[in-house]
Amino acid sequence: MNLLTQIFTWWNGATLNTRLYTKRYGEEVGKDEFGNIYYRKPGIDPALGFERRWVIYAGVSEGSMTPPGWYGWLHHTTDVPPTQEDYKPRPWQLPHLPNMTGTPEAWRPSGSTLAAAARPPATGDYEAWSPEA
Repeated sequence: MNLLTQIFTWWNGATLNTRLYTKRYGEEVGKDEFGNIYYRKPGIDPALGFERRWVIYAGVSEGSMTPPGWYGWLHHTTDVPPTQEDYKPRPWQLPHLPNMTGTPEAWRPSGSTLAAAARPPATGDYEAWSPEA
């Protein structure tokens, strides 16, 4: 089933073509705490003008599962991958949380029709538009 999933879906790990490209040209740079593996193609890519970098996600391909250090490296904000530097997170930096949009755990503000609590009553500051006015 895993092979069929990889052949017929693009959101589960990597496609067959990406795996072949990675095997041929990719140089593994490191792995993050979620099991995602990061690669680079050494040298300057003539089509891009800079080094090509990519990630193969462990499981569903979800961009929010890229930690900040690796995100910066993938987008060429830093030249040094997180595996080659001694990074200490700031006290205000929280651990990564996945994007929960579209799931039952999604954040719903007060007043949302999907919130668990009863919607607060209208305050009376709204006046409906009337075409006669």
